[in-house]
Order: sequence, then structure tokens, then C-alpha cells
Amino acid sequence: MKTSLFIALDGPKGTGKTTLAEAVTRALRARGHTVIRLSEKANDPYRAETMVLVNALARKPSIALELEICQRLALSRAWISQHVLPKQPAGSIILIDRWYPSDAAFRRLIPFDEALRLNLERQVRVPDLHVGVITDPELSWARAAARTRGLGSTVIQAFHEHAAATQAFEQAFVDHAWYLCRNDGPIEAATLQVTAAIAEVMAKV
Repeated sequence: MKTSLFIALDGPKGTGKTTLAEAVTRALRARGHTVIRLSEKANDPYRAETMVLVNALARKPSIALELEICQRLALSRAWISQHVLPKQPAGSIILIDRWYPSDAAFRRLIPFDEALRLNLERQVRVPDLHVGVITDPELSWARAAARTRGLGSTVIQAFHEHAAATQAFEQAFVDHAWYLCRNDGPIEAATLQVTAAIAEVMAKV
């Protein structure tokens, strides 16, 4: 590859997304690929200001405030698209932990297609492969609860909210024909699925 391959990994809380990203990274590097791991959170220059709004939204939901959050996240991704992604080595595989598909799980009042439009209008880079990591909601809820930091979500506090987020996320991926990976079983199985999907995209580049 002369240019970098950009792959976004998204999913509801507790689906094992980050663990899967680590396993996929090891597998790809073992095959001789240069893999760059990034996260939206760590590269967002406006993260602190946006989280103030997210916390306010959790206390008092409103369409206007959620729209402002969607707009700010889109601007952050546009900044990453312009200032971070172009600096990565040519021919590398960039795996980013969360990108705009995550809005499908964590935005409640704004339709996902509206959030998607905001990102595309701001020329946020479109991934060469969208990977959505999902599990049965009961499994991901139990996984999240077992972690030291717990669910770690400002937006989702109850199981019924998590189940609804999982359903909305999966539906968005189906609607847009993006790649869904079920991670209910051994991590090795999910790793094979994702690396095969990446190899298929690479063959077309």
C-alpha cells in the first residue's frame, strides 16, 4: 500500500473492542504490517470542553445540547483528519479506537444519520473499513461491570439504556452495510474475523 489504510473500531461499552484492537494489532504486526494505534479520545484537542457538555446532557437531556455535542465531536474528528492522520507512515494500517459510528450508540435524541451528516460535511475522514464490535447486551453489561472502572459511561447508567444503545448501534451498521463483528466467544475467533476483513480491503487498495 502506498497510502495508509484507515480502520475505525467502534462499539457499545463492554463489547471487548479495545481488547480486540490489541489482538488484531498483534496479528497484523506478526504478518509484517506497520500498525498505528490511535484513539479518538487521546487525540481530541477539544475533549475537556466537550465532556463538560456531555456531563450537562446527562443531568438534563436536551436536543439542542446533544446537537452541540455532535457538532463538537465532528469538529474534533475533522481536526484529527487534518492534523493527525496525514502524519502517519505511508503504507501503515491505522486502527482508531472510536470514530463517528460510535454516535449511533451514545447519542439518544439526535438521529444517527444526522450525526453522520455533520461529520461528512466537515470532511471527517471516511474509514476504509468500519468495524462494529457487538455482543449480547447482557454479556457486555456483565463484562463492563467486572472491570475496575466499571461501565465508565457518563451517558449510560442502566441496563435498559445499554441494551437500547446496542440495538441502535447494530442497526446503524446494518443500515450502512458496515462490517459487524460479534465478540461473544473467544477473542481468537473475533480476531480472525477482523483480520480477514482487513485483508480483503487491502487486496482492493
